Amino acid sequence: MSAYQNDTENVKRKIPVHGWLGLILALTFWVLNWTLKGARTHWGFFPLWLGYCLTIDGLVFWRTGTSLLTRSPRKYIGLFLISAPVWWIFELLNLRTQNWTYVGAEIFSPLAYAFLTTVSFTTVIPAVFGSAEFFASFDFVKRLKPSFVIGTDKRTTASFFALGWIMLILLYLYPNIFFPFIWLSIYFILEPINVWLGNRSLAAWTAKGDWRPVIALWLGVLLTAFFWEMWNFYSYPKWIYHVPWGNWYHVFEMPLLGYGGYLPFALELYALYHLVMGWFGGKASDYVKVISE
Repeated sequence: MSAYQNDTENVKRKIPVHGWLGLILALTFWVLNWTLKGARTHWGFFPLWLGYCLTIDGLVFWRTGTSLLTRSPRKYIGLFLISAPVWWIFELLNLRTQNWTYVGAEIFSPLAYAFLTTVSFTTVIPAVFGSAEFFASFDFVKRLKPSFVIGTDKRTTASFFALGWIMLILLYLYPNIFFPFIWLSIYFILEPINVWLGNRSLAAWTAKGDWRPVIALWLGVLLTAFFWEMWNFYSYPKWIYHVPWGNWYHVFEMPLLGYGGYLPFALELYALYHLVMGWFGGKASDYVKVISE
């Protein structure tokens, strides 16, 4: 299908109502978050990011005729429910590394803090997966040629699994040196588990030399990261970073090198989601489409 035909179909296919609603939410709470004085992000973060999620989902539907929300509203809500406990895993790991802290957290009671942060964390996975599907809809991703192979054979999966645990141990023993492993170890541990359990895995694609899902996830998470860091910059409460090395050339609060951590983070989210879906017997491969054919 030609690019002209794609563009013509996009014009005929309207952005759905939830996409426009998302845009209104995002713009409204962006303005409120950046202009109001005092604490406001604790109640503004969720509607702001819900707006982002709905907007990107609407754009995906406009481009492809399908999207996470329109394929299954129930499973779309499930993304939000899975997202919060998944992000708490990284918060627990951060207790050791202390790479980020929340300015303004002290104004809340422990119970209020746990509740408000959990609500905010629900938007992580739907934002990243929606953005990945957005990039997967473009020809420059769909037309990528097969590249080098990383398979699902016993030797490769066992090596990944062992390496993941080595990275996690080094992270805990020497957090000032190996803190970047927080964004690598989980994926290296869980990807083999998903392969062994028969869950959906990125290795099923890279075993054929097909890196399009990985590229879509990487581009999606970088887009999401840009808005995470930009909207955080003038927020309150907000997060700030503390890293023992590589703390230079900040783009918003994040050191430039830190954006590299988002790439494996997207793979970790994919592996964690499919592990959870495997536990519940869900056919996640029929739902999350990180590449549009």
